[in-house]
Amino acid sequence: MSEIKEMVLEVVEKIFKDKVEKETVDLLEENKWAEDVWQLLLDNELHQVVVSEEDGGAGGDIEDLLALYELLGKYAVPVPFIEHTLAHFLLQQVNLKGFEQLTTYSITTPLQLKDNALSGTLKHVGWAQYAEKIVAVAQEEEQQFIIVADLQDALMKNSTNLAAEPRSEVVFENMKALQKVPISAKQYDQFKKLVTAASVSKMSGALTTAFQLSVQFSKEREQFGRPIHRFQLVQQHLANMAGEQTLMTVAVNNIQTLLAAGREESEVAYARLRMDDASRVVATSAHQVHAAIGVTHEHRLHQYTRRLWAWRDEEFTARYWKKQLAQQLLETKKDLWESITDEEETHVHA
Repeated sequence: MSEIKEMVLEVVEKIFKDKVEKETVDLLEENKWAEDVWQLLLDNELHQVVVSEEDGGAGGDIEDLLALYELLGKYAVPVPFIEHTLAHFLLQQVNLKGFEQLTTYSITTPLQLKDNALSGTLKHVGWAQYAEKIVAVAQEEEQQFIIVADLQDALMKNSTNLAAEPRSEVVFENMKALQKVPISAKQYDQFKKLVTAASVSKMSGALTTAFQLSVQFSKEREQFGRPIHRFQLVQQHLANMAGEQTLMTVAVNNIQTLLAAGREESEVAYARLRMDDASRVVATSAHQVHAAIGVTHEHRLHQYTRRLWAWRDEEFTARYWKKQLAQQLLETKKDLWESITDEEETHVHA
């Protein structure tokens, strides 16, 4: 664990507690976003957490970054912090420096690269309409590259996901790659894990808040003269949510630590699969506890359950990782249980 982690998390959580309210999150519904919060993060140089000290950063690691993403999900903060910082972290992995300008990323679908010209379509790119540059993966014959491109000349169709977060379809037609670095298939697989770990981390944060809101509501709401948390069915929903929330907190802490130590094998994939189940249970039970008020715009719950539903279907989904894990199992001589529990090949899976 990085020495700066506790201090950074304390600063960030204080900013979010002071500045991020329901109305802040609702800005997305008006095609706005929390630019004041974003500026605070920039002023405190929190976007430089994993940048080396030689380059003016804090010298943190991926564990620090993913822990911050968990807080972004916990408070549903409407800023492009994850997109900007993760794009720059991907660049660091191939020894490229980042930019002052807002940058996003998309690595799920490789672009086509020929004579340094990019062609292809990237879908559901986060915050692309506000960004100036993008980090992506491109393919030229059998070789893959991490590339940087300017978004100013790209064709863009702007939209939102279920949580009203900015998402765009970005079309490249023979656009120049500003920078490109060849990567191996192993490096690309690692980038996929980093992006997936970011998704799991922010989903864990949203899941935690959905559970906390349910506990709070069950204590405040009364029915037949007593708080509803005393009713057996409500207790069952809360118990189910508590189990899922605890399990995913442990799983997320596990993958953050293993990624920082370079010891991750398939833990990210298993955590992504398990997050699908956990988000379904928590979102369903949370709305059961809240009943009709949980789906109203005036209540905060939907800000978190909508994110869980939206993020579940973005980037490298559980379905993608199921296929990858199945292929690994088909290629090994060991049976399923042996593959999961063999300490030489894997660590503890959630």
